[in-house]
Amino acid sequence: MDPEPDMLRLAAREGARRGLTNVTWVLGADRDVPALGALLGDGASPPLAVTVIGAALHWMRHDELFPVLRSLTRPGGAVAVLSAGAPLWLHDTDWSRALRAFLQDHFGRELRATCGTDAADLARYERSFHAAGFASVTLHEHPYGDSLTFDRLIGGLWSAFPPAELPAPADRPAFAARLRAALPGGDTYREPVHATALVATVPRAAG
Repeated sequence: MDPEPDMLRLAAREGARRGLTNVTWVLGADRDVPALGALLGDGASPPLAVTVIGAALHWMRHDELFPVLRSLTRPGGAVAVLSAGAPLWLHDTDWSRALRAFLQDHFGRELRATCGTDAADLARYERSFHAAGFASVTLHEHPYGDSLTFDRLIGGLWSAFPPAELPAPADRPAFAARLRAALPGGDTYREPVHATALVATVPRAAG
């Protein structure tokens, strides 16, 4: 489920390439989640076993979303919020500092938002899960390193920008050229990744 038709188009193309036949691609945002009950179930029992939310929860109204997911998740099911850690421009590396300076100059403002990835954000989500009636909330952590090509780095930027602040398609090559010139030399950029999965479970049925 995604609010961007192009994301669904690419996902469907990749699914077809992999031979997936048991996937339904749904256009919608967090405010449309209540309609999943009617779409996926017969009303006799909650239709969802697992819901996975990637690095997009900070765009959503999680205090409204979690109670809806609780009502749609079957006993023993779960909701998992996944994150790859801090945004690309908030790492303590030379290339990340250069990226942050470039983006702050581009947007004309200081960039501090962690996009829902720091400890305070995770604690806030945990409290909201408990308030929504989930039985337990567990944080799983997995730190590792990754090497980004420039294409992967700028692709990550495109996915992180608010739609209204994305450069127009015709302006993106020039933006990419300016960014490449602003970053330290080299073909790859080493990223320290702190992946997390915040998993909230629904109580199992008695008996």
